[in-house]
Amino acid sequence: MSLQIGIVGLANVGKSTLFNALTNAGALAANYPFATIEPNTGIVGVPDERLAVLGKMYESDKIVPATVEFVDIAGLIAGASKGEGLGNKFLANIRECKVICPVVRAFKDGNVTHVANSVDPKRDIETVETELALADIDSLERALVKMRKDTKSGNKEAIAKVAMAEKVLDELKSGKTHVEPIEGLELLSAKPVFYMFNLDEDELTDEAKLAELSAMVAPQKCVFVNAKLESEMADMSSEDKQVFLESYGIKEDGLSQLVRVAYDTLGLQSYLTAGKKETRAWTIKKGATAPEAAGVIHTDFQRGFIAASICKYDDLVRLGSEKAVREAGLMRTEGKDYIMQDGDVVEFKFNV
Repeated sequence: MSLQIGIVGLANVGKSTLFNALTNAGALAANYPFATIEPNTGIVGVPDERLAVLGKMYESDKIVPATVEFVDIAGLIAGASKGEGLGNKFLANIRECKVICPVVRAFKDGNVTHVANSVDPKRDIETVETELALADIDSLERALVKMRKDTKSGNKEAIAKVAMAEKVLDELKSGKTHVEPIEGLELLSAKPVFYMFNLDEDELTDEAKLAELSAMVAPQKCVFVNAKLESEMADMSSEDKQVFLESYGIKEDGLSQLVRVAYDTLGLQSYLTAGKKETRAWTIKKGATAPEAAGVIHTDFQRGFIAASICKYDDLVRLGSEKAVREAGLMRTEGKDYIMQDGDVVEFKFNV
């Protein structure tokens, strides 16, 4: 399961600079609107310190992290829903992402043009949310023309779907910007969302400022970054990056924050497999059963699932080997009804 995050927002908020820092993909980052024309995509490994520990323990030939795909989408302006700027292209691309992450400008650099000529995070958030809602209104009105035709046969499912679509349409027209999803309609306002504030570096540790910005988007979650600092860290080793972060009083880099909040927003977690050939992290939904988790590796694993040998990562590291875990009675055999937990170290048994 690959996580796809759409990095969106107004022009000149630092989207492409952050995208480059997160992925080292080299997207054009210029001081003018619409520097990003086509969507830039980049796939990076999810930071997970557990992999290196297990890789060393098992003397694995390779370590394979879970992955996240970032999509840097063309800058949005007021009127995008009606095709202003690159609005139509922007809106088509954002519909393909699993979660939307609007980048919101909070830094005050006068050398970087703001499309509205002033820095106002609350206004910019409202602009993005309004444009997505307006686009959904247009999409729903067009979809309902066909959906209503499907109800003429008396199909109860079609009638219920029309009622749901009309309800959501009314909510959007009344000013609601986050709505329930409707199967078959990729509504922008129904997608999971969290926000990324691009701040001045001295505000990254300003608790009052962070609380103020968090309140603007509550109950949605948010992360706080400085695009220039992220760019400086892009080519650093893990050790150097940690020293760099500590010098600014920062605990996490942007990628770690983004993945953590995205996983939380989408209800995702990771389990681990380890051996001589490879140590690997696999992304699954919270609440997934052992067979469903096995199916992420290969559908045959789910179809022919027999059982799973599972131990907790912390127990394995503390005791130092699978043998010691078994001797301590902490290696469990779980069946089809087992609900997977984050950090489970697993070996599946299957037969096809």
